[in-house]
Amino acid sequence: MSKRKICVVVTARTSYAKIKTILKAINAHKDLQLQVVCAASAVLEQYGRTDKMVERDGFTVNERVFMIMNEETLLTSAKATGIGVIEFSGAFDRLKPDAVLVMADRFEIMSAALAASYLNIPLVHVQGGEVSGNIDEKVRHAVTKLADVHFPATKKSRDNIIKMGENPEMVFWSGCPSIDLAREVLEKPDIDFDIYKKYGGVGTFPDLSEGYYLVMQHPVTTEVDDGRAQINETLKAMNEIQKAVLWFWPNVDAGGGGVSKGIRAFRENQDPQYLHFMKNMEPLDFLRVLNQSLGIIGNSSVAIREASYLGVSAVNIGSRQNARERGANVVDVGYDAEAIKQAVFSHCGDKKEQLSLYGQGDAGQKIADTLANVELNYRKTLQYAVRV
Repeated sequence: MSKRKICVVVTARTSYAKIKTILKAINAHKDLQLQVVCAASAVLEQYGRTDKMVERDGFTVNERVFMIMNEETLLTSAKATGIGVIEFSGAFDRLKPDAVLVMADRFEIMSAALAASYLNIPLVHVQGGEVSGNIDEKVRHAVTKLADVHFPATKKSRDNIIKMGENPEMVFWSGCPSIDLAREVLEKPDIDFDIYKKYGGVGTFPDLSEGYYLVMQHPVTTEVDDGRAQINETLKAMNEIQKAVLWFWPNVDAGGGGVSKGIRAFRENQDPQYLHFMKNMEPLDFLRVLNQSLGIIGNSSVAIREASYLGVSAVNIGSRQNARERGANVVDVGYDAEAIKQAVFSHCGDKKEQLSLYGQGDAGQKIADTLANVELNYRKTLQYAVRV
């Protein structure tokens, strides 16, 4: 019997962290053949060339999709989605996979999902059924309706997908694959590299030996005009705390230009002595750095998922993660420097209870084993939940 060709789409540094163990498990499975398509910010230098990281980890990148336009606005995001449909269609036509696997809810995923669907290629969706906010909410649920096989990260998300009318026999609770890496970190937690030497970055190089915070704050696509003002409040708060901060560059969403300009202006005009700015890290390195930190601040789902499993304190700012399932490691604040500062002082610094809300650390293997045996079919009749 020939191996099933599973084409996995990687579009960003954050998605690679979530998808790496799936790649590993598919690549090692005797009944599966791995194909990898890297796209969007994953192939751009200014975002750290995640595709090169994929290759260094031993995977072959079969296709690269260039679809990102200059500047990060609502218009360029919409246009890039259209370009992505064209480019993914060509890539999938050349690779001829038996299934395409996409992760989560970024706009690039919509492009891949549409292309696969119109090419009659079964679509596999990981991390559907979750509730958060902004345009990601619409994309996530739209991809769920296009998908044929589902791997939700939580049991509640599985229930949500079934309530949306999906066939329960095609919805498999797997946990979040990023927790697989977090489990490895708990087993081998030591940071065995020099952060500055390995990853460089800009700004000052504060001493990390007395403790440090991480900041990951992305633009909110439904608040695109407010990104610069929002990031200014976080910059002010973290600078006044006077403790070392490793600050990761925002992603490529609409509104990212304002966030990036705010960071550059603050760095040039205020000369902050405790802030160091970075593009990217390899997934395991990043999680080890996160695990040893005093806490993570911003609006990344890392604070909700991996930090919860690791027991790392998190201060979630604003609406981007609105209503996402979370543990006691997370506190929520608005876009106010004083509120952010007080939340960091009162909540961060000590380990919190470790929770397995997003899985036990075996998602990649579960997904690969299921894909080797599940019936793959692109013909789909929607079901509708009956309200009692």
